[in-house]
Amino acid sequence: MSHDHHHHQPLVLTNASKAFYIGIVLNMVFVVVQLGFGIHIHSLSLISDAGHNFADVASLILSLIALKLHQVKANEKYTYGYRKTSIIVALINAIILLISIGIIGYEAIIHLLHPVAMPGTTMAIVAFIGVLVNSISAFFFFRDKDNDLNIKSAFLHLAADALVSLGIVIGGIIIYYTHWYWIDAVLSLIIAVVILFSTWNLLTDSMKLSLDGVPNNVHLEDIKKTALGIKGILNIHHLHVWAISTTENALTAHILLSNEVSIEAEQQIKHELKHQLQHQNIHHITIETEREAYGCDEVDC
Repeated sequence: MSHDHHHHQPLVLTNASKAFYIGIVLNMVFVVVQLGFGIHIHSLSLISDAGHNFADVASLILSLIALKLHQVKANEKYTYGYRKTSIIVALINAIILLISIGIIGYEAIIHLLHPVAMPGTTMAIVAFIGVLVNSISAFFFFRDKDNDLNIKSAFLHLAADALVSLGIVIGGIIIYYTHWYWIDAVLSLIIAVVILFSTWNLLTDSMKLSLDGVPNNVHLEDIKKTALGIKGILNIHHLHVWAISTTENALTAHILLSNEVSIEAEQQIKHELKHQLQHQNIHHITIETEREAYGCDEVDC
């Protein structure tokens, strides 16, 4: 039996830190402004959205910390470094947002039963600033949104925030012309639903990766077909794939080789298999080989 281990360089995130810094600063300033005006004019939708934006700021800070830890080199205690923190942070972010949903929903029901008068013009103007802030912030995450779960999360939340703020602008205009103050509470409930839908995939994905589930961008059947399509490989078993971060996946597997395969050919087969797996989102690959003559006496062979 021979053993081989291979690393493939993962995707490099471009200007990710810069995007996080811009997003954190812009949104923190806007949270203060939005919360201040929301309290002043008694607008629950502005206060709710400020709370949501503050949760996003906390998420951005945690994600930035995870990004920095991801770059720390491996050591004797943490042989993969601190890459897994990006997955843990994604899970924490999802939990924070779910808690905010409960708070917003509760307050919205109270205000729906007891509407409070408020100036629609101020509400619309402040919310429009939110549309601009969130749109600009989301733009900086657009480039890398498909390369990392945390960056995708940041982009989706900021884009959703921009749409929510747009809804509050419309609500402010409606209140200005109709004095239907209950609209404010309804908008808060809509905000809660938007957060829930935008958070659900993040929650399920981060839970799956935390439990070392197979990442969504990796398909075991494709891996098996790739391996069995290489001449000399009779079987592949002990196949395990997991995420070591939100951007890197690892694989270990045993391949059964025919007796006719020479030592030189064995090395070529492993090289070819690893090369093809690199194009299936696998970055850290460990392959063990077995010979047909000896077989395998373990259960999952």
